[in-house]
Amino acid sequence: MTKTLAPDERHLSVILVVEDVEETRNGIERLLAASGYRVSASLNEDDAVEKARARSPDLILVSLGRDRTQRIRVACGIREGAGLGHRVPVVIFCDPDLQEGEERCIANNVYLARPDNFDQLRSLIRRLLETTPPGR
Repeated sequence: MTKTLAPDERHLSVILVVEDVEETRNGIERLLAASGYRVSASLNEDDAVEKARARSPDLILVSLGRDRTQRIRVACGIREGAGLGHRVPVVIFCDPDLQEGEERCIANNVYLARPDNFDQLRSLIRRLLETTPPGR
């Protein structure tokens, strides 16, 4: 069943948060919602693909997998499995191989980030969404 959005909700960007640690996922979800985003949260790749198909996100935020290679595979798998192509930015955050505060573009609209605070993550999300308007 599709929820009908109020006119003032239609312009809000949808961010799909994929994080398997419930406490972390809930915290990120609350912070993003308080920043004015609509958030869809998922705890694994299969669920994320289904949610992305049902509610096409404007950005995908992933912290799932033990190492960088696995996180990249999962992130790209979600985007491709949902048929979103390269138009939806993917941010793989909390990458242990980066220094705190560092971010890096690694592929077509795929970014690694290790924010040292939520403001930095929010700034990265805002920059990426400026080039990809809600609802494309």
